[in-house]
This record gives sequence, structure tokens and C-alpha cells, in this order.
Amino acid sequence: MTRRGRLKDFLTLTKPGIIGGNVISLMGGFFLAARGEVDPWLFCLTLIGLALVIASGCAFNNVIDRDIDALMWRTRNRPLVQGRITPAETLWFAMLLGVAGFTTLALGTNLLTVGLAAFGFVIYVGVYSLYMKRHSEYGTLVGSLSGAVPPVVGYCAVTGQFDTGALTLLVIFCLWQMPHSYAIAIFRLKDYRAASIPVLPVVRGIETAKHYILGYILAFVVATLTLSLAGYAGTGYFIVALAMGVYWLYLGLEGYRARDDEKWARQVFGFSILTITALSLMMSLDASLAQAPALWTSL
Repeated sequence: MTRRGRLKDFLTLTKPGIIGGNVISLMGGFFLAARGEVDPWLFCLTLIGLALVIASGCAFNNVIDRDIDALMWRTRNRPLVQGRITPAETLWFAMLLGVAGFTTLALGTNLLTVGLAAFGFVIYVGVYSLYMKRHSEYGTLVGSLSGAVPPVVGYCAVTGQFDTGALTLLVIFCLWQMPHSYAIAIFRLKDYRAASIPVLPVVRGIETAKHYILGYILAFVVATLTLSLAGYAGTGYFIVALAMGVYWLYLGLEGYRARDDEKWARQVFGFSILTITALSLMMSLDASLAQAPALWTSL
């Protein structure tokens, strides 16, 4: 294998798509808290540090999941499955990334931010990947906690405290991941069944999953609007959140009339990406126009 091909494989282990999505959400939380007064040095260290931590978690996940990855069409060509990189090499790579990431956060941010990043890392690698993903339909719910950490990390890097704004972000991003993940499980149903992964559509069926998707979307919409109603985001964010949320609800309802569940699930998934990206960007652009009310105090 060429050096370029090997570097590409190591990059693949970090799941760049996941890192990119989480960086966008981190930016939303960071700029929401900064309210137009951005410390460039703090922003760069927070972004780089968390990106390295996420990359480390993804690399560890590749080692843990290599057996089930071999059973799924979507993942069967990953470097570890094909033997292009060994588990030992991946573990060293993952540890190096983790040390670099946590060191960067420790030197550049605050103890709370480091603790939150560690919490997300432990949930994803230790709880979700090692156990819940393979043994429980509630693995998706547990995994959503780790996926909701990046915007909270960005927020707390600025504020240094876990207040109502941070809690609201955590709830928003946890709720978002549920219909997003269930939609993936529907259009990847054959893969999950082949690997015996007990996601909700496999355990309880697609029709039940549709009920859950709609319920979680509704809860997500309420939570997103709360961010503006509490004064943490402005009118522009509120309008975008309402518009995106209403259309996502419409897509959820369309599931009950869908003739092709896979096609419908892909639409729900695709719009979920668009929704969370738009909201993260609006948090960044609109936050400086809003002032958090004095009545909100840290928890």
C-alpha cells in the first residue's frame, strides 16, 4: 500500500463526516454563549481539542465494531475489516489522538469543558460502543448523550458554567438524534439485522419506530423554540427553528402514508441534517442580538 493510501485509511478511522457535523454544532454552542464577543484563541483550542477527542473515540469505535462492521454492507470495506490497518495500530492511533485532544482542552479551556468532553467520550466508547449498541434497543438513547456534548462543550468553554442554556442545548441535541438515528436504522435495516444490532426498528418494527420518530420530532421542536423563549437566541433563530421544525413534523407524519419506507426514512434523515445545521448556524448568527435574562441562574 502507498503512503498516501495508508494516510487515507488512518483518516477514515476518525470518521471525518462525524467530526464535521459535531464541529458545526460546537460552533453553534460557542457563538451562542459568546454573544458576539469571540476569543479567537479560545475558539481554536476548543474546536481543535474536541475534534481530536471525537476522532479518538471514532478510532476506538472502529476497533470495537470490527466484527459487526464485517457483516454490514455499508461498513465492510473499512480499513480494519479489510486488514489494511491492524487493531494494535488503531489503538495506538486512538490513544495518541485522545491525549492530544484532552491536553489541548485542558490547556486552552476550563475544567468543566474537559469534564464534559470526557463524559461524552466515556459514554460513546465505554457505554455505547462496548455494551449498549449490541445489547439494548436503548443504545440509541444512551448514544444520543455523547452526540449532544459538542454544542455544550462549545457553550461551557465560553461561560465556564453549566447553566440553563447549556442544559437546553443538551436536551435539543439529544432529542434531535433520536429520529435521525431511527431513520438511519430504517433504511439500513438489512445491515442492522445482519449484524444483530437491536435498534428499535429491528426489535419493535418499522411502524412502532414511526411513532417514536414523530414523538421525538415534536419534542425537539418544543425544545428548540425554548432557546428563544428563554432569551438565549433571537427572533431570526426562532423563525428558522419553527419553520424547519414544522416541515420536519410534516415529513414525520408522511411516514404513515409512505409506500416506500426506505425512501421516506432517507428523506427524514436528510432533512434532519439540514435542520440541525441550520439551527447551529442560526445560533451563531443570531445569538449576539439576544440577551440572556437575568432570572436564569447557573444550576
